[in-house]
Amino acid sequence: VQLQASGGGLVQPGGSLRLSCTAPGFNLDYYAIAWFRQAPGKEREGVSCISASDGSAYYVTSVKGRFIASRDDAKNMVYLQMNSLKAEDTAVYYCATDTLTNCRVGGPGLPPTLNGGAYWGKGTQVTVSS
Repeated sequence: VQLQASGGGLVQPGGSLRLSCTAPGFNLDYYAIAWFRQAPGKEREGVSCISASDGSAYYVTSVKGRFIASRDDAKNMVYLQMNSLKAEDTAVYYCATDTLTNCRVGGPGLPPTLNGGAYWGKGTQVTVSS
């Protein structure tokens, strides 16, 4: 299973981008999809997750209120709308799934986690700079 994230680019602070995640030949409908990011010199961190069971979305505190996760099962796509972008949002963004229906989140504002053996896609670079 190969997930593909796309939609990254260069944007000014305060701008917006919409990332997309798909998996050709693999039905995402049944699975929670998480978004992670990794900035240069930093560890990868969970940013958001959207469940398959009811579409509930979860966000780490640093992006809550600015990022919106959604899914279009008819198109086999998952999106991450990123608004009010800041320089600290600069990172390579990845979508991933451990094929569970619901997200694994320890509590409000905490990052999502994945079981071992999760499927990852190639990331997409997001650069926020003036």
